[in-house]
Amino acid sequence: MKVCVLMPTYNEMGPLTQTVEAVVQVAPDLDLLIIDDNSPDGTGDLADLLANKHPQLRVLHRQAKQGLGRAYIAGFEWAIENGYDFIVQMDADGSHRPDDLPLVVEAAAENRLVIGSRWVPGGAVLNWPWYRQWISRAGNLYARLTLRSHVKDITAGFRCYPVSFLTGLELELVRAQGYGFQIEMTKLAQDSGVAVEEVPITFVERESGVSKMTYKIIFEAFWLCTKWAFRR
Repeated sequence: MKVCVLMPTYNEMGPLTQTVEAVVQVAPDLDLLIIDDNSPDGTGDLADLLANKHPQLRVLHRQAKQGLGRAYIAGFEWAIENGYDFIVQMDADGSHRPDDLPLVVEAAAENRLVIGSRWVPGGAVLNWPWYRQWISRAGNLYARLTLRSHVKDITAGFRCYPVSFLTGLELELVRAQGYGFQIEMTKLAQDSGVAVEEVPITFVERESGVSKMTYKIIFEAFWLCTKWAFRR
């Protein structure tokens, strides 16, 4: 089973080294692709230095920041071209614990999307204020109801896709650019008959850097869910 972990970065100088070192230690048999959107803080240069140290690490440099969705699609295309069987999405800021990576990968199977979930029994969130938890729970509930989905953490970004599913998609037609990308990809998986399995993980609030969440990203996800609901 050939697995590639995709890790988009934009201004992640602070946590990147620790995250990469932890992934390599916990899962030395997995490959890692850092997708850097020309970070002005030098994250791309740091990624190149880490790639020189770790042979299983590669770096994909993009010319500008174009959104989380475009970064992941670029990573999907790279991994497909390089013959991987499964693709893992994982944040670089430390919010997705490398210790949970084996749980997500071990559940991988053909025709199954595996989601590392905060909101199933056994899942947890550390260091989030109550209002961040409320926003996440409310957003997940709205997406779940509008899409008639059973997935408890449909916005989760820690997940594993079978490449066989991704190769059947027209990736250039995926619309969402922010965190709505996770919702849209879950919708496409369910519409394609792909099973979804949630495994409990612990989500940890980032210790350095700035969250990429904005009102524009929240509105994009809300609008897309509403539009999809009316089309059903």
